[in-house]
Amino acid sequence: MGIKKQTPEKRMGLYIHWPYCIHKCPYCDFASTVCQNVDETALYEGYCRDIKLFTTSQTLTSIFFGGGTPSLMSIKLCEKLLNQIHKNFHLSSQIEISLEANPDTVDKNKLKAFHQLGINRLSIGVQALNDTDLHFLGRTHSCQTAINCIQTAQQLFKNINIDLIYARPRQSLKNWEQELLFALSFELPHYSLYQLTIEENTLFCQKGQQAASSFQAARLYQLTDEIMSKAKCPAYEVSNYSKKGFQCQHNLTYWLGNDYIGIGPAAHGRLGLMATQNPPSVKQWLQNGSSQEKLTTDQRNLEKLLMGLRLRDRSYPIHNLNPIGVEKALQRKWLIKTKEGVLPTQKGTLMLNQLILLLAP
Repeated sequence: MGIKKQTPEKRMGLYIHWPYCIHKCPYCDFASTVCQNVDETALYEGYCRDIKLFTTSQTLTSIFFGGGTPSLMSIKLCEKLLNQIHKNFHLSSQIEISLEANPDTVDKNKLKAFHQLGINRLSIGVQALNDTDLHFLGRTHSCQTAINCIQTAQQLFKNINIDLIYARPRQSLKNWEQELLFALSFELPHYSLYQLTIEENTLFCQKGQQAASSFQAARLYQLTDEIMSKAKCPAYEVSNYSKKGFQCQHNLTYWLGNDYIGIGPAAHGRLGLMATQNPPSVKQWLQNGSSQEKLTTDQRNLEKLLMGLRLRDRSYPIHNLNPIGVEKALQRKWLIKTKEGVLPTQKGTLMLNQLILLLAP
């Protein structure tokens, strides 16, 4: 795998937050609520207000519908939103437009309609490929429903990702290997593989649920890297693996420190040194809109360091780092030097928080 240099690329992303789900998963700490009767008219007006506020002359290279469960959005609202985006922004001819979907919220007709609107990348929240762990994770779909969704999506989309969560309690290396090989049998171009973490303010945290031990999680991570590399779908970021040419362009915008716009409740953005943040409450967002704060150059550079060191296939510029920390990290084999800068090793990735503390200027 060739190592690239982290250079400013002309990227500009637009993130659209859909705040609703049909069920709140016990591990989830994202800004989402359960709602059966969504006021799409009010949401549309709020989205349009944000679009007009953040209109820029920069060319959009990606649009990402995230959440929540944005596949719950009506086709009509999605179409109206995309029309407004086309009216207010210049879109790259190669734009990537992603939509997150849960397997039990879409059927073939709805996926086809999203595709016809211009959605060209689908990210399916599978999370597990067995019913026992799906139940443990609070998912509302079955394993067969997930399989059916993947196979239906493959008839329409070339660019598909699935999310899986591993390092579940009592998960063995053998069980995860079998599950991951099953996931790879679909021959998808992209896989997001996340370790289960117990976040504050989640149902798991309230119940005292424990994830896998740090030792077991590290072993599972190493196994994941090995399996994915053999499958020619290597890591390009801590938790993201893709075939050549299928890296998520929108997420690369974040990791490479480029500008992006966030619209909708809880969405945030970066426009140069300007940080924008929307209230997480739908009601407060509709009433009050976005707040803005000007960051210092040091603050923005620290953000870029936090994001940039997550990349596994692109060197980070060494001149932006603490030289003493670099030497310590090299001695600990947390980093390797390349022609373009430094790159975290697998060991360094496992110690990423400590590595960042060492390298911060």
